[in-house]
Amino acid sequence: MGWIYLIIAGILEIGFATTLKITHDNRNSPWNIVFVLCLVGSFYFLNKSLSTIPIGTAYAIWTGIGAIGTAIIGIIYFKDPVTLARIVFLSLLIISIVGLKLSSASH
Repeated sequence: MGWIYLIIAGILEIGFATTLKITHDNRNSPWNIVFVLCLVGSFYFLNKSLSTIPIGTAYAIWTGIGAIGTAIIGIIYFKDPVTLARIVFLSLLIISIVGLKLSSASH
């Protein structure tokens, strides 16, 4: 169950990082509510995942999911640049996340 919690936490991290971009110039945006809900939810599920996943592994995967997802949203919705280097390094991050998951299979 810890891995499911960790995936949920990572998805919610994508939500709070993305809403930072949406709300950065507008303090009165209704998206601020989404930001707070995603932030609190992300930390809640990260905490729940720690009951079965080592903290170093959980934290690395949590931030990795957030970084990859936020980068993809940035490319699709905010027209962030797509370069070969970015794609290579995001791919390496995905490989690292899979490696951490496989190396933690016994937990």
